[in-house]
Amino acid sequence: MNQTSPFSIGDIEIRNPVFLAPMSGITDVPFRNLAWKFGAGMVISEMVASEALVAGQVEMRRKTQASNSPVHVVQLSGRQEYWMGEGVRVAEDAGADIIDINMGCPSKRVTTGYSGSALMRDLGLALRLIEATVKAATVPVTLKMRLGWDHTNINAPELAQRAVDAGVKMITVHGRTRCQFYKGNADWSLVKRVRDVIDVPLVINGDIHNVSDAQCALQKSGADAVMVGRAAYGAPWLPGMISAQLDGSRHFEEPKGTELLDIVLEHYDAILSFYDTRAGIRQARKHIGWYFDRLDQSAFSPDMRKLALTSDNPSEVIQTIKTVFSRPPSARAA
Repeated sequence: MNQTSPFSIGDIEIRNPVFLAPMSGITDVPFRNLAWKFGAGMVISEMVASEALVAGQVEMRRKTQASNSPVHVVQLSGRQEYWMGEGVRVAEDAGADIIDINMGCPSKRVTTGYSGSALMRDLGLALRLIEATVKAATVPVTLKMRLGWDHTNINAPELAQRAVDAGVKMITVHGRTRCQFYKGNADWSLVKRVRDVIDVPLVINGDIHNVSDAQCALQKSGADAVMVGRAAYGAPWLPGMISAQLDGSRHFEEPKGTELLDIVLEHYDAILSFYDTRAGIRQARKHIGWYFDRLDQSAFSPDMRKLALTSDNPSEVIQTIKTVFSRPPSARAA
């Protein structure tokens, strides 16, 4: 498959092969809208706990809301077949066009509950959950995983092959084991073992920071697409920029100056609108901090950053952002 071409997940066409990864607490509707606007090939919801979703938990229902992307992807997690199946039905009622199963989250909170990457320790249970999800779904089902629980048990190829046999239409592999969490380097070459045993689209995830990383990851893994995760913190344009650079037909440079200011303000306003103001102020702080991290730290005082990250007054935060980000691009780090 040409690395710059659109391709399909089941019968759904995806516009380009550079995706925004699902990240808890990050890829809410405001962030996904920006990533889609700047050219990400696909954006995916935060991880949604299937049982809590079915129970009507407000936070989980919010996570299933669609962004501006025409392809609405909801990622579900769980450890019981019944709740995965019921979660699929609720997600589809919320407009999901694709259901993604999470078997890659390494957090202790998730794995202690025998969900996420903990399922790679019990492929029998993992397969039953996959089968229940596929059976309940009327839309394509995809799967995201890690290489394995640890380096003594790299079982991603076996799980991927069995998942595809069960009806999964795309596999994403983060090139680390669960026990690595996010330490060390993603091993893109090991993902090639998955490529060798499946014939559906394969996505490589882990340590994709720029177009060179994307090219290298695609070459070493044999994958069809890349997924950008933590590198997109404070850079919702990054998947789109990498896509443009892979394709070579569009010019795309990292936003600076007033263009960056407009993005920060747009993002802040969208967060306050999506959540209630009080919750939105708190949700926005991490994103503002990451935008500040992209600047030359000598270009503003620590007090200005502190004010933007602690004030409960949106007008005060906006004015501080304007003051800092309105400075000439030459005052910023390259």
